[in-house]
Formats: sequence, C-alpha cells, structure tokens
Amino acid sequence: MSVVAQADTVAADAFQVTRSRQNVIWTGVAALAVVVLLALFPYLVYSGTTSLMVQGFIVLTLASMWNLLAGYAGLVSVGQQGFLGLGAYFVLIFALHGLSPFVALPLAAIGCGVAALPLWWLVSRLRSGYFAIATWVLAATLMLFIERFNSLGGGTGLPLPGFTGMSPRLLTADTYWAGLAVTVAALLTVYVLLRSRVGLVLTAIRDDEVAARSSGARVGLARLLVFVVAGIGCGAAGAVLAISQLQVQPSADFSISWTAEMAFAVIIGGLGTIEGPIIGTVVYMVLQQTLQNFNAWYLIILGLVAIVVALFARRGLWGLVDSRLNIRLFPVGYWLRSAWTGGAPVGGAPLGGAPVGAGPVDSGPVGSGTNPV
Repeated sequence: MSVVAQADTVAADAFQVTRSRQNVIWTGVAALAVVVLLALFPYLVYSGTTSLMVQGFIVLTLASMWNLLAGYAGLVSVGQQGFLGLGAYFVLIFALHGLSPFVALPLAAIGCGVAALPLWWLVSRLRSGYFAIATWVLAATLMLFIERFNSLGGGTGLPLPGFTGMSPRLLTADTYWAGLAVTVAALLTVYVLLRSRVGLVLTAIRDDEVAARSSGARVGLARLLVFVVAGIGCGAAGAVLAISQLQVQPSADFSISWTAEMAFAVIIGGLGTIEGPIIGTVVYMVLQQTLQNFNAWYLIILGLVAIVVALFARRGLWGLVDSRLNIRLFPVGYWLRSAWTGGAPVGGAPLGGAPVGAGPVDSGPVGSGTNPV
C-alpha cells in the first residue's frame, strides 16, 4: 500500500460524517404532537381563529417553496404568484365540471407541476436578476392569458361552486384541515428532498455552482426538480386560497404581493433553513394582525423590520438561535466528527459551528466539489 493510500485510510478512520449531533426522533415526536394539536383547533377555537390560521398556512407553504428556490437552488423568483393563481383556477375549472373543490385540490397541484415544465424551459438559462424579472413577466402573462376566457369570468373572476348544502361551520373546518394538510405535506416534502442526494447537490449549488458542476453534480436537473416542486406547492396553496375565499379573481390571486409576503417571511426567519419560514410566518402574521389598522404605516413598519433584520441578523431570527445554541429542529446538513475526541465534532463544533454546506468553512462543504469529505 502506498503512503498516500495509507494516509487516506487513516484519515477515513479518524473522521465520520453524521446527520446531527442530536437524536431527531424526539423532534419528530414533538412535530407530530404539534400537528395533532393543530388538527384539533376547529373543535377548540372559533371560526375566526381558524380562518386566520388558514391564511397563515398559505403564507407558510408559499414561504417554504420560495425558500427552497432561493435558499437552496439559488433561484430568486418574483413570479411564484403565477403558480398560486394557476392552482386557484385549476380548482375553479374542476369545480365547474362538477368535481368537489376539495377533491380538485391535489389535481390542481399536479396541474401546476405539469405547467412548470414548459415554464422552466423558458427561464432555465437565466440567472440572478434576469431570472427574477423573467418569472415576474411569466406570472403577468399567465394572468393576462386567463383573463381572455369569459367562461372563467374574464377579469372579474367567478365564485367557486361545489359547496351547495354544506354548513358554514363544516366548510370552515374542512378548509382548515385542507390548509393544514397542504402545509404539513410541503414541509415534509422539503425535509425529505433536502435529506436526499438531491439535497446535497442543492447545497453544493448554493455554495458554489461552478464547483458543483466541476464535481459532476447535475445542476440543471436538480434545479428543474426544485422548480417543479415549488410550482406544485404554490399551486396547492392557491387551491386552498380559492376554497377559503369561495371565489377566484385574477387580480387577487396573481398579485405580486404574495411573493412579497413569502420573501418577507423567509428573510425574517432565515434563508436556507426549514425552520426559518416557520418563524418568519409567525412574525409576519403577528405584525399583520397588530398593524392592519394603521393603513400605510403597516407596510412601512414591515419594510423597516425587514431592513433591520437584513442588517443586523443576516441569517434571520432562526440564524441567531442556531449560531448560539447550534441546534437544528430539521437537520439536513452533515457534521464532521473526530474519532480521536470520542465522537465530538472537530474543534468542539461542526466544521466551524455550522452544518456542512451551510457556508464557507475550513475544509469546504460536502458535495461542493472544493474539498469533499
């Protein structure tokens, strides 16, 4: 055996790569308990509270999808409201043909995923600001295209049929459960995706796209997958929006304000983490309910909060927690441990205190192609 090969063997035995320093089983149990508790809300609170929760579910789903695009694939989209509107109109089309809106919801999400394929072909070669502007133009084009169909209400939209004979209380509860199911499915999909081999590719792309390509990562295919998944998630959120509002209107469903809300939630909570959009959505909903009677001051204060967080907490609110406690509720990165220190992370912290691939570190993130473990 050569000296180099022997050194590589010793180095491999000296270190091991693991998912997290903590047992995530308890995190899963706690998450399941939270979901069960949320599912009981229609029996515990008034309908006004559940309606507010549905709005929060929609924002959280959208924020998780936008975070997957911008925080991991490096695709800053300003046109995700296009898929939101498509999801709402797919539900309307199915409902007009006699299908229950709740049954049409997953079909609408799948339809948005199919629509994302040709749209990706149009923007796949664009990056940074060009990609953002192109997605905005596509969303506006989709709205103008749908407005041409008088059978769908033209520019004024149509009320959503399919709820005849349904009690308002049952409708409110079913809408809440549908929103909760969509949100849980979105978060679970993001978590599973990021823990897979695709997640490693996305982490490498986020850190250094050139290095990822040079190491053999299929960057284009990974970004296509993320774009389709984000389209499905935003389409499902649009379907829930249509059901909750009992009508579909192009100017409301295709509004760019939806992208502003999802981006705000991600920036406040923390870009590139699963926990970030959750924290950001809670903060956004609290600010919205507190400041909604202040008219223009509401938007001014939201902007000031975003500026302060961007300047003094660049990793978001969850980033502050993670940097001090080194915890992840949904660990998707990798930790490098030293066998010589009894399994403790190298230097007492995982590669400089962050999961592998979370940022520039001494030896380079796993899968980045710069210096793989």
